[in-house]
Amino acid sequence: MLIEKLETGIEGFEHISNGGLPKNRTTLIAGTAGSAKTVFAAQFLVEGIRQHGEAGVFVTFEELPDDIRRNMLGFGWSIQEWEQEQKWAFIDAAPRPSDDSIIAGDYDLGGLLARIENAVTHLKAKRVSLDSIGAILNRFQDLGIFRRELFRISSALKTMGVTAIMTAERTAEYGDIARYGVEEFVADNVIILRNVLEHEKRRRTVEILKFRGTSHQKGEFPFTIDPQQGIIVIPISAIELKQKSSDTRITSGVAELDKMCGGGFFRDSIILVSGPTGNGKTLLATQFIAGGVSNDERCLLFAFEESREQLFRNAIGWGIDFEQFEKKGKLKVMCEYPEVTSLEDHLIRMKDAIVEFKPNRVAVDSLSALERVSTIRGFREFVIGLTSYIKHHEVVGLFTATTPSLMGGTSVTESHISTITDSIILLRYVEMFGEMHRGLTVLKMRGSIHEKEIREFMIDDKGLHLGKPFRNIIGILSGNPQHFVSSEEDRLGGMFQDPSGATLP
Repeated sequence: MLIEKLETGIEGFEHISNGGLPKNRTTLIAGTAGSAKTVFAAQFLVEGIRQHGEAGVFVTFEELPDDIRRNMLGFGWSIQEWEQEQKWAFIDAAPRPSDDSIIAGDYDLGGLLARIENAVTHLKAKRVSLDSIGAILNRFQDLGIFRRELFRISSALKTMGVTAIMTAERTAEYGDIARYGVEEFVADNVIILRNVLEHEKRRRTVEILKFRGTSHQKGEFPFTIDPQQGIIVIPISAIELKQKSSDTRITSGVAELDKMCGGGFFRDSIILVSGPTGNGKTLLATQFIAGGVSNDERCLLFAFEESREQLFRNAIGWGIDFEQFEKKGKLKVMCEYPEVTSLEDHLIRMKDAIVEFKPNRVAVDSLSALERVSTIRGFREFVIGLTSYIKHHEVVGLFTATTPSLMGGTSVTESHISTITDSIILLRYVEMFGEMHRGLTVLKMRGSIHEKEIREFMIDDKGLHLGKPFRNIIGILSGNPQHFVSSEEDRLGGMFQDPSGATLP
């Protein structure tokens, strides 16, 4: 017989748990201090009330009910109102300063279980959260008695017909499952919450360690704590390769670049523009936006390196009026420093903006800036999550990435996104005859033929303009451009042309 699951209501969790928590069983939520155990336990009850009309009982062994009510108001959860409506009940088992910490004789939880059962019966509750079970250990003479009483709680909850969460502390992010080494053996299911510090950056993850008798996704999954929603899990494993594919072409905003790409970008493609600082990446993103507005498309720009004022000033310098685009309702610009919040929070905000504004085009300038605030693994998961979300909504996305040196080279950003992009445009500086020139090439164009040449481009008050291909120059993409003398040039005494067509000695 298949084990039925109860939806938690926590966004993203149903994906990694294949439907929710096993119904009428107890799940242990283990984590270090600050890993969001109490938030998870409370949100489990909150979503039961809001989404399913199921009452819940919260048993607190550490914090006082008043503290929990006050803390959860930060998420907009008015627990006091639900108590008045007979949808939420507290069982207060938290110690008081006046309590004697030394317990003589055998202590059992019979009285506590009677209070829980009474509250469950009175509210007809379907969900129970116990936070945190390790706080009562000092009331028992040894771990054997403690384990016996935990079994007793688990069995009693199952008899009551409720689905329960029991939280427990850990001493390290990667080590023993719970502090006392017995908690995980009394629960049917175990979930671990982590808040790992890597290279001075925090990363929250959730892992389902075991679901007895039923399936779940394996591994760690990132999550964040949203001020309005609480815990939001970001299930990378839920991404499916079921996006539609379009043959419709759209303009890049630069007519010459459209020709190089075989007629423009595909409507549902992801484009990466990679190049050194100051080489025209933001300009290409700006013209990409202008091209969309000229075709009556809605455009969304996420900027992580320049302020709104800088972007609007630069666009005007190229003859593009972002302010007018906004007034027409065709453009939305969101500017924020990457360090303001975590990468998971940025992803949630970007997804919400896409849902709200419903753009036809999305530009991100730049991904490299976001790379600073995350671990390598976290950044890769962010890129996969964002690109798949954009493709799922059949929106064309353009991302910029900065290379590590002026003359080129592969960036960390580029290495993480290149395989999941449909088109890659490389920008490079080319040093020739004591002057710096700019070069552009279409490195990749999935599903279409494209020009293979590296062409010089110029920037003026009208934007970006492509010129002739570079000839007799090798090593541009590797960042080491050198003049190549052909046998014909050698016969003519070293006479050759620069990219503009002038004959040089």
